[in-house]
Parts: sequence; structure tokens; C-alpha cells
Amino acid sequence: MADLSPPDDAQTDLPRDRINPVVFYGSVIGIVLFALWAMFFTASAGRVINGALGWISGSFGWFYFVAVVAYLVFVIVVALSRFGDIKLGPDHAEPEFNVVTWAAMLFSAGIGIDLIFYCIVEPLTQFTQPPVGEGGSIEAARQAMQITYLHWGLSGWGIYTLVGMALAFFSYRHGLPLTVRSALYPIFGKRIYGSLGHAVDIAAVLGTVFGVATSLGIGIIQLNYGLNHMFGIPEGVATQAALAVVIVLFAAISAASGVEKGIRRLSEFNMLLAVLLMIFVLVTGKTMFLLNAMVTNVGDYFANFVAMSFDTYAFDQPVDWLNTWTLFFWAWWIAWGPFVGLFLARISRGRTIRTFVAGTLILPLTFMMAWMSIMGNSAIDMVMNGANDFAQSAVSNPGSAIYLFLQNLPWQQITTVVMTMLAIVFFITSGDSGSLVLSNLTCYIRDPNDDAPAWMRIVWAAVIGVITLALLVTGGLGALQSAVVVMGLPFAFVLFLMMIGLYKALKLESVKSASMRDALAGHLSARIGSRTGHSTWSHRLARAISFPSQKQVDQFLERTVRPAFEAVESELAEKGYPVAVVTSDEAPRHMELNVDLGGEQNFTYQLWPRRCAMPSFTIRAQPSRSVYYRLEVHLREGGVGYDVMGYTREQLIEDIVDHFESHLQFLHLSREMGANTLPEPGTDGGSQ
Repeated sequence: MADLSPPDDAQTDLPRDRINPVVFYGSVIGIVLFALWAMFFTASAGRVINGALGWISGSFGWFYFVAVVAYLVFVIVVALSRFGDIKLGPDHAEPEFNVVTWAAMLFSAGIGIDLIFYCIVEPLTQFTQPPVGEGGSIEAARQAMQITYLHWGLSGWGIYTLVGMALAFFSYRHGLPLTVRSALYPIFGKRIYGSLGHAVDIAAVLGTVFGVATSLGIGIIQLNYGLNHMFGIPEGVATQAALAVVIVLFAAISAASGVEKGIRRLSEFNMLLAVLLMIFVLVTGKTMFLLNAMVTNVGDYFANFVAMSFDTYAFDQPVDWLNTWTLFFWAWWIAWGPFVGLFLARISRGRTIRTFVAGTLILPLTFMMAWMSIMGNSAIDMVMNGANDFAQSAVSNPGSAIYLFLQNLPWQQITTVVMTMLAIVFFITSGDSGSLVLSNLTCYIRDPNDDAPAWMRIVWAAVIGVITLALLVTGGLGALQSAVVVMGLPFAFVLFLMMIGLYKALKLESVKSASMRDALAGHLSARIGSRTGHSTWSHRLARAISFPSQKQVDQFLERTVRPAFEAVESELAEKGYPVAVVTSDEAPRHMELNVDLGGEQNFTYQLWPRRCAMPSFTIRAQPSRSVYYRLEVHLREGGVGYDVMGYTREQLIEDIVDHFESHLQFLHLSREMGANTLPEPGTDGGSQ
């Protein structure tokens, strides 16, 4: 089996965080060249990009329909399979964020300002100008919401889920860098550290920069209209430039403060504002009609989901409509996949695959259905009751749509201010999550649990702002938006490679689990005792009702664990295996035994103390203590979940040997499958 260590130029003695020069400078050069082209040769850039866009939609439109369904089916099948219980991180890892906070960050990063922009425009456009049938009818109203749900529902989130699941699995469970290339390791092996991996990450950076800049540009134009509508602030480049500077400044501050503080708090605030505004529209509008319409919309969506997902309108294709809507959205979701998927991976460590897939599909879908139905049906109802001027203005000037809609509701001034605040915070969350992802993509980070330095996040926030401002000034935003769609095609193929790589890795994971079961680790104390003569039933009973202190654990590490480790070390060393016993003197104090298997996946056996609450039935006997400690076994995949405190030296050696035999069996089965095992956690974390 091939050596899985990083290449010679990417060894783990690298500084903890530093720029990846190839990806960083390659991306910057690509961004500058495209921006200059779009800014100063806008007409020719538009012709070339629109030509490419037309060719892609004409030749690969069918492929987008099939691919989007394939991604969704894959993630659902994986979640429902035996792989669904695998954690995105070590076995003992727990989620970093609660469900509400996690859902808020999913919502803010994955949907962002575009949901505000399209919540009125798309339903009205599909209602007045449907791809088939007569506009303005009741059937057109139902079809409009079905199409809107299709474009914003499960299909797009299946793409984000695939990327996020793959990156979190390879990074947090196997220590690979939190970058797109890591998901291709099972296919290409160490070649991901060379030009192939650099090219994939550079493409991901370009897609992220252009995608975020496009959304911010569209949103700034919309926000400028809102400020003009509320306060008479003039629309124009000067106002838009000032807005870009302010938004990027706040995005940089939020990104520098990290996921746990800035991005988390802004996302929670954003979610609260959006929910309050949605409830306000529901309560002050035709509440019963909106609730009935929502139920109808949900039923229509699920009843017709398969048919809509494969409907290419082949016999009478509305080509312009497809390019503007469905094909645009599929390519847009794919192009944004690396950005949003990487951010989802960053906030999802410790969740099982099944929980991750369920959360990333169901939580955003639930909010989207409610938001789009309440907003969209309210707007459609206004038009069906005679507000034709509103429909024409909203469709012809999308930036004005949400503000024109709010004019027809009570408390217009308050709701307009709330909508403006919501838009600003959406801008900031898009900018800060984008700068965080870009920083991680362009840096060497040894530990995937960490993020790139704050200064790097600030740099990328500034880059996004400069690109957005430059393209707004020169009118190159349309070319940029089309370029994002064009970039969706190559990433569509990369996503299929991700599926193959993830499936191969998950199969290896199941082989590892089978090998562990063969060893029966953690349940051998009775067998060991009877075989060695060093344990009796009374010893086992005494160990079961023992609740040791930290001092007792430290003594056990020195008196029992160290001699056992050293005995195994001596025996393996005699047979030519490089073995290292490592002791940490930092709290919590732990020990580990590492066996170098020369190019194959190394063996690691660690013992970590875990602080636990003292059972209530022991507190009376020991009133001075409220906690006790377990000494738990950790392997490469994380904590195994059983306690060896009180084992004899021989029992501990037997436990190590059981796990070592299991590991060798796993390597044997991997060779039989012809599969590459994944690198040691941390060994490749500093290379990209």
C-alpha cells in the first residue's frame, strides 16, 4: 500500500498557520485578471461569457438535471445506510453548536441575501410569465410556488450537504486539510498535494470570491433602493461604494472574531429578524389564506418533486426561461457548493452523518417553505386582486420588489427598517463566512479544528469588497454572475468524484468497524482474568464500584500504564517496529503508544482521563468529592468508550494487543479490497 504521508515539501514541521503560496497567489492572479477584463472590457467579456453560458446550457442542460438529483439521492442513501451512524469527527466528539445556533448558521451562510432578493421576484415572475401555460391564472399561481420551491428546496441543499459531509468526514475524522481537495484523497492519493489539488482549490477560491461578490453586488443595489425609498439617499455609485465599505468593514470584524462569536451571534440575530418579519406578514395579511396556501404548496411540491426534477421541457423548450431560472439555479448552487459546503463542515464537527444530512436538508427546507410561501403567496394575492402595477414594477426592477411589497402592509416604515437591517446583516454574514472559507482554503493549517489567522480573514474580506465595488462601478457585475454559472460545470464533475471518494472511504470505515468487532475490545476483562490468573470476580467487582480521583489516575498511569506500554514497546522494538511512548504532562495528563507501520496506516493507542459527575449513591460515603475520573481508551477514530482504570498490567497489555491485532486485520482487508487507507490525523493537516 502506498505511503500516505505528505510530500517532502509539506512536512508537519511547517509553522502552524501560513499562506499556501500556490493557491493564494494563483487565486489572486486569477481574480485580478478576471476583474480587470470584466471592468475595462465589459462588452467583450460579456459576449465571451454569455457565449460559453449558452453553449453549456444547450449541451449540458440535461446533465445538470440528472446531476442535481444524483447528489441528493446519494446523500439520502448514505444517511439511511449503516454509514449514517459514523461521526464527522472522532467517535467521542460532540457537536460544538446547539441545534438552534447551527440552524441559524446554515440559514445565513447557505441562503443569505438571495432569499430576500427572490422571495417576491421569483413567485411573481413565475406567476405572470410561466414557462408553460397562461400567466395570471390560479393554475399559474400554484405552478409558480412549485417552481420556486424546486429552485430553493431539497435539490440545491443536496449539493451543499454532499460537499459539507465529505469535507467534514475527511478533515475531522481523518485529519486531512479542510479543503476541497481532501475529498479526492481516496481516488488520487498523495497527488492531491500537487498541482491537481492546487488547481481544485484555486477553482474553489475563484468560485467563492465571484459568488460572494455577485451576491453582495446584487444586494447592495437592492439596499441602495431601500435607503432611497426610506430616507431619500440617492441611488448611484457613490452610495453603493459607501455601502460596500461599511459592509466589508463589519464583515471583517465579524470574521476576525471567529465562528464562535461573530458569525454565530450575527446568524442568530439574523434568524430572529427573519422569523419576526415572516410572522408579521402572516398575522397582518390574510392569515387563513396564507396557511391554506402553504399546505397546498407543500403538497404540490412533494407530489410533483420527481417529475419537476427531471422536466427539461424537451418537446417545447422555453430556452430563455431555462437559462434564466432552472439551469441558472442548478449551476449557481453547484458553483457555491465549495463555499457553503466548507462552511457547513466547519460548524458540524461531532454530528453523525445521519444527523448532518437530516439537519442540512430539513431545517433550511422548512424555513424556506414557510418564508417563500408566506411572502410569495401574499404578493401573488395582491396581484390577483388588481395590483398589476406592483407586479410590473417588481419584475422589471427586482431590487425594488421587497420594498414595494412592504408598502402594501401596515407599519410600512418599521417593516422597511427591519428589512434593511436584515439585508445588512445578511451581507455581513455572507462576507464573514466567505472570508473565513477563503482563508482556510488558502492557508496551511495543521489542525483542521482551527481557522486561519484573523489577519488573513480580514484580507479576504477586503478582497471581496474591492472586487464587488470595482464591478459595481464599471458595470461588470453581469459578466461576473454569468462566470459563476459557467464555473458550475467543472465542479459538477468534481462533485461526482467526491461521491466516489466518500463512498470508498466509508467502505473502509465499515471494514475498520468489522475488525474492531473481531477483537472484542473493551469486553475482555473476564476472559483475560481467567487466562492470566491475575483477576478474580472480586477484583472485577471492586473495579466496577471504584470512583478514583485525579491523583489516583495519575498514580495508575505511572505504576501500571507506563510499565505496560514499555513492555509492549520493548517487545515490538525487538521485532523491528519503531515504537514511541508519549506522555503529556499538561492537563489532562494522558499517555499514548504509537507504532510506525512503515507506509501503512500507523497504530495508535491512547489513554485519556475523563472527568465525570460522582453518582448520587456514593456522595454520602465521600461528601468531599463531587467528581471522579475514568481512564478511557482512544484509538485513531477517537474514544472507544470504555474505562481501563483498575486493570492489571497484564490486562492492559492484552487490551493493547487486541486492538493491534484488529488494526492489522483492517490493513489486511484493505489490501484485499485494493483500497488506500487514509492518513494519520494531523500528519497531513499542515499540507495542502
